[in-house]
Amino acid sequence: MVIERSDGHLRVIAGLAKGRRLKSPVGLATRPTTDRIKESIFSILHPYLLESYVLDLFSGTGNLGIEALSRGAEKAIFVDNNKNSIRVICENIEITGFKEKSKVFHQEALKTIRELAHLEQKYDIVFMDPPYLKGFIIPCVQAIEEEGLLSSTGIIVIEHDSKDVLPEKFAKLTRIKNRKYGNTTISIYSEEA
Repeated sequence: MVIERSDGHLRVIAGLAKGRRLKSPVGLATRPTTDRIKESIFSILHPYLLESYVLDLFSGTGNLGIEALSRGAEKAIFVDNNKNSIRVICENIEITGFKEKSKVFHQEALKTIRELAHLEQKYDIVFMDPPYLKGFIIPCVQAIEEEGLLSSTGIIVIEHDSKDVLPEKFAKLTRIKNRKYGNTTISIYSEEA
């Protein structure tokens, strides 16, 4: 999960909920992310955000999905398998006033991907920020492709350890951006035009 701290608190950095402080689970190992990285992600996402459907896998605090809602996304699905994270995601959705635009799944990402496929909803933005170097990324991207969850113009934004080398291409997806920030890399994939 991408974490932005302000005086020890997470916060939304732009849009309708700008400046709102978010909660973080006690004892959860987080990777604080600078304003620079978060702004970089959302400057890339700007053309995709308005009225978009967002899937936030490995949500942690819900920070990325909430930021997307704040900047004009229509709906966000939050997924995490940690009960403390789920509690905090729900609190943060309430704090920011996005309860009506949100749905929260307390389960494994792969299981949720398979379940969402039956709802026939396509997602314009998929965030993935799994625990580093644990092998979650490739199976999840492959499942998203297999289940057809991504809209034709959709993108997948993956935050990962810089040592975790991801492929240039999956079946239909090609990496369109790859930005390194020290130990963290942001890789973005979309279908070839």
